[in-house]
Amino acid sequence: MNPADRRTHWRDLVERRLPEAVRPDWPVRLDHCFARILLDNACGGPWRDHTRPPAYATMPLGQLEIAIALGEAVLAGRADLALLNRRSLAWRGKIAAAPVPEALRDGDLTLRRWRPEDTAPFAALNADPAVMAHFPRPRTEAESAAEAGLCDRRFVADGFGPWALEHAGRFIGFAGPMRILRPLPFPGGDRPGTTVELAWRLAREAWGHGFATRAARLALADLAGRCRIRSVVAFTAVGNDRSRAVMERLGLRPAGTFPHPAVPEGPLRAHVLYRLDCADREEAA
Repeated sequence: MNPADRRTHWRDLVERRLPEAVRPDWPVRLDHCFARILLDNACGGPWRDHTRPPAYATMPLGQLEIAIALGEAVLAGRADLALLNRRSLAWRGKIAAAPVPEALRDGDLTLRRWRPEDTAPFAALNADPAVMAHFPRPRTEAESAAEAGLCDRRFVADGFGPWALEHAGRFIGFAGPMRILRPLPFPGGDRPGTTVELAWRLAREAWGHGFATRAARLALADLAGRCRIRSVVAFTAVGNDRSRAVMERLGLRPAGTFPHPAVPEGPLRAHVLYRLDCADREEAA
């Protein structure tokens, strides 16, 4: 479909199809409420902070596609509308956000919430071709700032997220869990909001010291103990041996490959999937 058709599809989805399909357990029934929930979750925060109204006409098509996919998943019974609504309301201050620890610590390693002063070192990390070798391209400063904001807003919505990682008082990257909101082609990945991904990205000078493994292990313990979430996935480009080694040290097990829909055709599109569930974690411990 061309962009005009996709925008028409969006309007039909929220103005007709979702209101006509209302179920007793759904928390909303009006078209503008469906639009709020889907757009907020696609943007990672109140949608008006990211685009001008009307959203269907001004939002970047890639972001609108995420909102459409979420709406289609709700219609198909593959996404929890109540969960998506709670995330939207938490961002808007309509319900209390889940309490989050100030920081998690392991000796000289600290996992904490994001700060404004993290923006510059995070942009430098994301502009480093070596760090981004297994991504389609490095990030711009604006893209890095947006990503940092999204990382921190996840704590408001879910009570957990990718922690800013600090070593000896210096920002070195991030590590932690996040809900997958874009449908992905692997078992469980087609249920947006249900599956939790464990991810990390460290500055080049922080490589080779075990920081990623230590940070991920600390984040996993918090996720299981405080948030009662004991199953995660992790994935990366097939050729990313460094990240795959971290996954294996954490006790994650290979679970096949899939083509990542957000990655253009080419050698980076094939991703390897790893999983960790309760039994795996207890065995790894």
